[in-house]
Amino acid sequence: MRFRALLAGLAALSMPAPAAAQSPAPEFSADAFRAHVAFLADDRLEGRDTGSRGYGIASRYVADQFEALGLRPALADGRWLQRIEFLRYRLTGVPALFVGGRRFAQNADVSFRPMPAAASLAAPALFAGYGLDMPAHGFRDYDGLDARGRIVVVLAGYPDGIASDVGAHLSSAKRRMAALRGAIGMIEIRAPSRRRRPAAATRPGTTWIGPDGAPFSEAPGLRFIASVDRATAVAMFPAARLAPAFRAADRGGRPLGFDLGASVRAEQRASSERLASANVLAVLPGTDPALANDHVLLMAHLDGLGVRPDGPNDSPGADRINNGAMDNATGIATLIEVARAMSRPGNRPRRPILFAAVTAEEIGLLGASYLAHNPATAGRVIAVVNLDMPILTYDFTDVTAFGAEHSTLGPIVKRAAARMGVAVAPDPLPEQGLFTRSDHYRFVQQGVPSVFLMTGFANGGRERFTAFLDERYHSPGDDLGQPFNWAAGARFARLNYLIAREIADGAEAPLWYRGSFFGDAFGGDGPRAERAATAPAR
Repeated sequence: MRFRALLAGLAALSMPAPAAAQSPAPEFSADAFRAHVAFLADDRLEGRDTGSRGYGIASRYVADQFEALGLRPALADGRWLQRIEFLRYRLTGVPALFVGGRRFAQNADVSFRPMPAAASLAAPALFAGYGLDMPAHGFRDYDGLDARGRIVVVLAGYPDGIASDVGAHLSSAKRRMAALRGAIGMIEIRAPSRRRRPAAATRPGTTWIGPDGAPFSEAPGLRFIASVDRATAVAMFPAARLAPAFRAADRGGRPLGFDLGASVRAEQRASSERLASANVLAVLPGTDPALANDHVLLMAHLDGLGVRPDGPNDSPGADRINNGAMDNATGIATLIEVARAMSRPGNRPRRPILFAAVTAEEIGLLGASYLAHNPATAGRVIAVVNLDMPILTYDFTDVTAFGAEHSTLGPIVKRAAARMGVAVAPDPLPEQGLFTRSDHYRFVQQGVPSVFLMTGFANGGRERFTAFLDERYHSPGDDLGQPFNWAAGARFARLNYLIAREIADGAEAPLWYRGSFFGDAFGGDGPRAERAATAPAR
């Protein structure tokens, strides 16, 4: 999971009403769950880095598990593996911006983001507030501005009063918004509370290459992206014009845009290489021919962070393998065990289930993005249940269901949880915008209602969750040496089975709620459900 958290306090818990009687769920085995995690987190898989030998072994393991359960390969030619070619690119030399005869260099003043086709360019600059352009939702920062062929300068983040998941989407989408307005470059001005991360500029970027041979870009035409702090922005551009914009932003307002009256020259170079990896895809056909083209997607990312480079302070023989046991061998174990339950004789659901172990989540949700843009099956995906990094070191008694408030998946989650005596708690980390930071989000952007569960903060969960993040997350400590509660893993699999099963057997496909930001932004003109009175609009 891609997750940096400053943990908030405990959220209030809510217990859903019991559901109507349903057939009992199949049994889920703690030993079977443990066996999958033990294999995938073994040192011999070397952290399952995208495109690595270890990832190849892991993908073959998952395919073998699917085949043994009697699932079918999802791809039309009978393959289990959806091969994806990636382009990995990095900046070379010392990129720099030139404004008014002054040079602002990488790491000293500026942080450039790696781009696939970095090139030098020069263009006039304009300020565009927060750079948000969704008029139907009240975001009109480009009104009165002509960004064609320009470099846009924008404030990082988003205005006060916006839900965190919506704000997270807006922050990630502003590059695309600028490109659609014809901008050729972007400079983000960091908020005073945000520090520059020099290491980020040295890491490579990655994107997938489409069947047409072109690298995928969410912001085609944007040729460079850089960030600066406020002091550097003032040194670049007239302080008298930027100061009112900063004051407005600090008061929670939305600064208006204007021409900066200056040109910017960007100098940058990049190198690139290609690598390949694969999603593992399987289908369990449904029992109702009338619903044969309506797939429920269960998804978990299979990749990890691989082997950490030697550090200057590493002792000889120091453990450098990021085993990714919790993140995300647990999600894959859940995926396989739900597939086992669904495929039992006489237990197939009405709708087909697409099972996906996807690659390249840790480097940008790229395997999921490729699958969302290049479907493996005919028909459509009606809902996504994503399985990403449950913390399984305690007996969880509550969960947070990210995305549940946006669609009719919410009541389905509550009914499933109620059957198990599990509470559904509000998001304990609202400032993190977690709904937009895992693989399901690539399907949300294609208009598909989605949900994923986080084990909750009750019953000691907060302490266990924070301990994992502080001591083991994205490090060699995320291995089998953790105090796993394997029975909790089996329970987590059972809960996700109940959710997926109700979706697959339901009379109707899940619907976005009327007034949901994500439904309105991506759901097109399809039907909407009326929101329950207790579900706040987002």
